Amino acid sequence: MGRTSRKRSTLANRAIVASAALILGGGGLIAVNVYASAGEGSSGSPPGRTWNAGTQMSTIDCPDVGNELPDVPDQARWEVDRELAAMDTQITDAYRQFADRKDEISRDPGLAENAVLGPLKAKRTASIDRIATAVGRSADRPDGLDGLAPCSLRADDSNDMGDQGAGQGQGQDNGQDGGQDDGANQGADDGQDQGQDQGQDQGQDQGQQGNGPEASDFVDIQSVQPNVDRPRQRRGASRGTFTTNCGRNENGKFNPDNVIVAPGVSNGAHHMHDYVGNQANDAFASDDDLANGDTSCRNQGDKSTYYWPVLRLQNGTAENDANADGGGKDQNIGEIQTPSQVTLKFVGNPTGRVTAMPRFLRIITGDAKAFTNGDANANASWSCTGFEDRQLKDKYPICPDGSQVVRSFAFQSCWDGQNTDSANHRTHVAFAQDNGRCPNGFRAIPQLVQRIVYDVPPGPGFAVDSFPEQLHKPVTDHGDFINVFDDNLMKKVVSCINGGRKCR
Repeated sequence: MGRTSRKRSTLANRAIVASAALILGGGGLIAVNVYASAGEGSSGSPPGRTWNAGTQMSTIDCPDVGNELPDVPDQARWEVDRELAAMDTQITDAYRQFADRKDEISRDPGLAENAVLGPLKAKRTASIDRIATAVGRSADRPDGLDGLAPCSLRADDSNDMGDQGAGQGQGQDNGQDGGQDDGANQGADDGQDQGQDQGQDQGQDQGQQGNGPEASDFVDIQSVQPNVDRPRQRRGASRGTFTTNCGRNENGKFNPDNVIVAPGVSNGAHHMHDYVGNQANDAFASDDDLANGDTSCRNQGDKSTYYWPVLRLQNGTAENDANADGGGKDQNIGEIQTPSQVTLKFVGNPTGRVTAMPRFLRIITGDAKAFTNGDANANASWSCTGFEDRQLKDKYPICPDGSQVVRSFAFQSCWDGQNTDSANHRTHVAFAQDNGRCPNGFRAIPQLVQRIVYDVPPGPGFAVDSFPEQLHKPVTDHGDFINVFDDNLMKKVVSCINGGRKCR
């Protein structure tokens, strides 16, 4: 698709539409076992749980095969990534079938297995076999992946997610310069256990019904207690900062690709991304393409790419992508919001000096599938201007009049010293430990802290784009970064941070 062009909406045309449920109807004393297999890996469904007719099945829960592949030979990476992207498409297609037949499935639970889960398992089994074969050409064929093929139905159980969301993040420096996640869930119980998915009634011309979020995904920020614990700077800490100004995506660069996770696959993300910085980024961009691309950054030495899921106002306004991949076709509907402010700041380590990032280092922070995976890798946080000492992971904030919504991402700040990427796109980087030091074998690098601000009306009525089966949950928010600083500018970044200066 071409780039989406859009204009800022006004408060007059951003009225919040009444909620409409995307739920399973029907009654009777049926029972559905939504747990598929003891080998579901990181899947978020509790084992052995049985749901009765009072529980509405809301989504499809599949184990994340990519998280179980820490070691993949370089020769097999492209083929494995392609198959993982195909598995995401399989889930999207199955979720669409589930949503289209939800009333039938509520009356006949066996239909879910026969028409949705069974065929999905068969497709996933074939993809997993191709992944194992690709790896086996250059290394030992991985065992045990077949247990990740079965998927299950699950309910949108807000209480479960609230408990998961209360956990701490990945040992990152809590609250440092970006209000990263402190796992706050205070005041988030209001409106939970409502027994139905109160997705916003979109009313768009494309005739699609929304699939989340629900009312209990929002919490009044004023009911949350302050929870940010800024780390103590120790002797020898690198206290400087470097801020790069790359705009707010005013030129409207969007696409539903993800060149890190799904290189060479159009619509690999199944949701739309905002891009600032490098303007050459799409699914097919090579390192050379990025190195030679234009940049929206004021300092032309920074051709890095920074991207994240768009935030949409669910006000009944159809975007240009209403009938496109990543947009309406993937149940991401509503008016894309241009941030009112984007801050990209690189900060130091509280225990010592930082070293330069390698060029083309790739970092993903957060987990786009955290609703079904669980929050082990969740790392975005939500707040409001004037209240940024209160951070939320698994809730969207309801901000008071005059306050704006804030998304924050504090990226991993430790690098293994060798690799610019890894098979699961995580193990080559790490968060600092609770004491601020990097894990053994890792070295401290400048930490990217993103702060994205939106001027949206108070109250529920907005959501980030997501994979369809993730139901637009706030815990699925995530950010992506590829370092394309030139060598001279990266040296300046390191010098400023280690020298305690504030540079731009």
